[in-house]
Amino acid sequence: MSFGQGGPFEGPGGSTPNWEALAEESEARARRKRWLMIGGGAVAALAIAGIVAAAVISSGGSPDGGPTAKPAASGSAVVPDDKPSFPDVSVPPPPNPRDYISDPKKDTAPLTPATLFPQQTMVVGEHSYPRTATDAVTDCTAAAQGPLVSSLTHNGCRKLLRATYAKGGVAVTIGVAVFDSPAQAAAVMNEGKPNLKPLAGGGVPAEFCQGSKCLMTTNATGRYAYFTIAGFTSGKDVTASAPAAQQISRDGGGYAFTQISQRGKDQAAKAAEEQLKEARRKAGQTS
Repeated sequence: MSFGQGGPFEGPGGSTPNWEALAEESEARARRKRWLMIGGGAVAALAIAGIVAAAVISSGGSPDGGPTAKPAASGSAVVPDDKPSFPDVSVPPPPNPRDYISDPKKDTAPLTPATLFPQQTMVVGEHSYPRTATDAVTDCTAAAQGPLVSSLTHNGCRKLLRATYAKGGVAVTIGVAVFDSPAQAAAVMNEGKPNLKPLAGGGVPAEFCQGSKCLMTTNATGRYAYFTIAGFTSGKDVTASAPAAQQISRDGGGYAFTQISQRGKDQAAKAAEEQLKEARRKAGQTS
């Protein structure tokens, strides 16, 4: 039998195995097996290391169980958020100024000529008029004349304040009557009896609008009715061709409305400030 030339099992002459060749081949196989085992172990170690690293990243920890620092942006440092926190302050909506000139329970600020007419000069637009006299009466009929007397009495007038302003031979007296409700003030306005008594003094003579034709108006806002009487300080009649008297009459009415409205705004602003203080106090107690 013959197996061909050069195989490991053929010795010289083809009768006996070549043991040296067999030994070398066996050793080569053993070396290859060792390298395969080492390479497989390295691959397994790398795989295990990858699994551990993935677990560490997902849990935010480090392989040895210690804390890990998150990377910071280039040129920046990780700064702890140590800003103090404050509780939210819930502030109610601001009060309506008109409520304070409509409700006597809210309209509690001092009411005198000094608080209602504090400026020495009435300024309306480009026009200005020095103040010459003021007064206030609780008997409203003392500052009225004609049909206005009964209207004020019937509707329960509480107080009537007056101020006179004059310039260039014309003057206007403003009267502001105070009632318990807007309905009473509106009733006086709707009755159309603006017979306010003029207030002389401070350079305005007693002849001012006494026995002469003067311009008279009436209006109301909130619980206040307000009136004007305007004319010449000389006592002559006001006619259609008297623009100065007409102007001071309009300015007086506008000024009266502004002063009453400002009273409401001032009281509403003060109430809003008190509400904010109270809200902050409560927030401080609950923080």
